Order: sequence, then C-alpha cells, then structure tokens
Amino acid sequence: MVTTNKKYVNAWSMYDWANSVYNLVITSTMFPAYYEEVTKNEANHNEVVFLGRSFVNTALYNYALGFAFLVVAIMSPILSSIADYKGNKKSFLRFFCTIGSIACSCLYFFDGEHVSLGIILLVIACIGYWSSLVFYNSYLPEIAAEEDQDKVSAKGFTMGYIGSVLLQVICFVLLFKKELFGFTTASQSLQVSFLLVGVWWLAFAQIPLSILPNGTPAAIRPQNNVLSNGFIELKKVFSQLKELPILKKYLTAFFFYNMGVQTVMLAATLYGKSELNIPVDNLIIAILLIQLVAIPGAITMSKLSAKFGNLQVLSAVVIIWIGCCIAGYLIPKNGIYQFYGLAVVVGFVMGGIQSLSRSTYAKLMPETKDTTSFFSFFDVTEKIAIVIGMFSYGYITELAGGSQRNSILALMSFFVIGLFLLIKTIQTSKKSHL
Repeated sequence: MVTTNKKYVNAWSMYDWANSVYNLVITSTMFPAYYEEVTKNEANHNEVVFLGRSFVNTALYNYALGFAFLVVAIMSPILSSIADYKGNKKSFLRFFCTIGSIACSCLYFFDGEHVSLGIILLVIACIGYWSSLVFYNSYLPEIAAEEDQDKVSAKGFTMGYIGSVLLQVICFVLLFKKELFGFTTASQSLQVSFLLVGVWWLAFAQIPLSILPNGTPAAIRPQNNVLSNGFIELKKVFSQLKELPILKKYLTAFFFYNMGVQTVMLAATLYGKSELNIPVDNLIIAILLIQLVAIPGAITMSKLSAKFGNLQVLSAVVIIWIGCCIAGYLIPKNGIYQFYGLAVVVGFVMGGIQSLSRSTYAKLMPETKDTTSFFSFFDVTEKIAIVIGMFSYGYITELAGGSQRNSILALMSFFVIGLFLLIKTIQTSKKSHL
C-alpha cells in the first residue's frame, strides 16, 4: 500500500544516511580513540585543563557527553512540543543539523593544544545530532500510515547503516593508506575524517531539507505556552504512572539497566584505548564487529520475545550484560582477542536490548491517543539515565586516579538493580505474553 508520495519517504530516509556517520565515526570509533591519544600525558596522569580545572582526560570526555545529554533532556520536551504544534519542524531540523555538522567539521582543528575547543565542539555536535532527531522522527506519522510506519522506519535505519559504514570505509582508507594522500601521521588522517563527517552530514541532509514538507500545524493548539507545554505533558504522564504499577516498575528497571547500556556504548572505545591499551586499528575492528552483530541480535531477541515474553528475554539479556561487565573488568592490558570476543557479545545484546526495550514500553502503555507524550517521557528517561551514567563513570574514574576498571564495576551495579526491578515487574504483571 502506498501511504504517501514515494519521494517524501526516500527523502526522509536520506537524513538517516546523512546523520548516522556522526554516531559511528564520532561517537563510536575514530574520535574517542583520537581524543585519548592527543590528550594523554603519562607524566601528568593523563590530566587536561578545561575551564580552569584539571580533569583526567577520559573523565572529562564522559562529563562533556553527560552535559550534552542533559541539555538534550531539558530541551527535548520543548522541541517535541514545537514539533507537534508549530508546523515549522523543517526549520528546526535544518538548524540543529547545521550546527551539529559544522561542529563535526571543526573538529579538524582539535589537537592536544586545543582541548577546550575540542570539548566544546563535541558537546555542540552531540546536541545538534540528538535534537535534530526529534524533528526527523516527528515526520514519520506525516509521511506514512500507521500500518506502514515500521517498514518506513526500517528503511531509514537501513539507509543510515549503509551510509555510515560507507563513510567509515573511506575513513579507513585515509587512515591505513595515509601515505597515498600525503598524510605523514595518523592524526592528520583522523582530523580529515572528522571534516568529512560534517561535510557528508550537511551535504546529504540537503536532500530531505529540500524535499520534505514544512510540517503540518496541529489542528488543536496547546492550552499552555508552547515552551512549557512539553513539560506539562510529561507531568501528566508521570501522574498517570501512579495508576499503572506494571509500567512504572518497568520504566524504573529500564532507567537503571539503560544507564549501564548507554554508558558502555559511549565509553567502550575510550576504555579499550586508555585502560586496555588496544591499538586504534584493533579498536576500530572491534567497534565494527559490534555494528555487524547488532542487527542479527535485534532480530534474534525479537523472535525469542515472541516465544518466551518480552520481560523474560530482557531479564536474560541484562544477565548477559552483567557478565560482559565482569569480563570487561577482567580483560588484561593488550588483550586484543578477548576484547574482540567481548565486542561480539556486546554487539549482539546491544541491538536486542534497545529494540526490545522500546517495544516492551509500547506494549505496556495504556490505550491512549497521547502516544507522543508517553514516548517523550520515555526519551527523557533514557537521556537522564545517560547523564547519570556518564557522570558516574567519569567521577569514579577520577577517584581511581584515571583507572576505568572500577567504573565498569559501577556499571554492573546499574544492571543488577535493573535486573532486580525487571523480576519485580514480571511478578507484578498479569500479562503473561510480555
């Protein structure tokens, strides 16, 4: 069934193609390894100065991302409200896409002598990426009928995966064959890669920005100011949770185990580079392994949940995550192959736990037409969990004098609490199919 002009669907999918390079190259692979390399200083315990204060370099990285997600968590309800009611979502999509992509390109100028510049640009890029997704996602109901949204969404995900891997391969060539391009150091190759991420993101984003409609204003205007309406909607959802004990318990469990999941995803490269002394080349291979097994992991978890129930499978996956934390803590320095093995397991459960968490939340939601507010609440819960996880990871790293192993154990405690709450949710739930 054709739900809208095919041109809109194709254009919408191209934004995933455009922006997913940020998530792979900047968040997951090359930038964290580059950051650790240019800021390390063994003689000074890897300390760097930012805004007049001395930080352990990896802790500062975690604090910066934590702050960025805090800004996104605060802005998200406002942005969601604007997306719902103003009908000028494309203007906001263009704005956040532009500042995010330009910040990525400007990372070309980041080196060990300009740490403050690099941190500020990292924060701006993160805010630009995640904020633009609020408006990108809000287009889906407008361009696809409800029965086709899963298919259209999957197309966007697929395009994003293909686009990000394609640019990652180009960046690999620049790094591993740097002499062909006149580069004398790996740092030069990586800096050019950051420039390419920004150019790729902004250039391909022009396709959806030129083709997608401006947005449709809501038929019913909010009773409150549009800037405060999002927070009022979140308060309404929070009040409803008191009457929804199963959903309340599950959301609390999600808050804790997701704190661990997201922090592992954001800190994995720095842990491998700084704590385990894994070479950059091997780190990139490990992160690619994670990407490759994430999709089959999500498919497998979906099939298992249909057979055994969502909450039961989620509990089993969280147990595997606990095992991953223990394994990560025990991996010796230079344990490249152990790190590869852990990457495969993490990738497999990473894809599964993310997709299954969202679908479980959707199943536990009450019958309501106010799905936007419920999912906005879910997204804010996710972002706040990331903030706490990243700040906790960075703070414990500083307390340990720069070692991240104790931070890994702290993450394990988040998973343990999440597992306990999932079990309580199962005991409370009378929906045996979940």
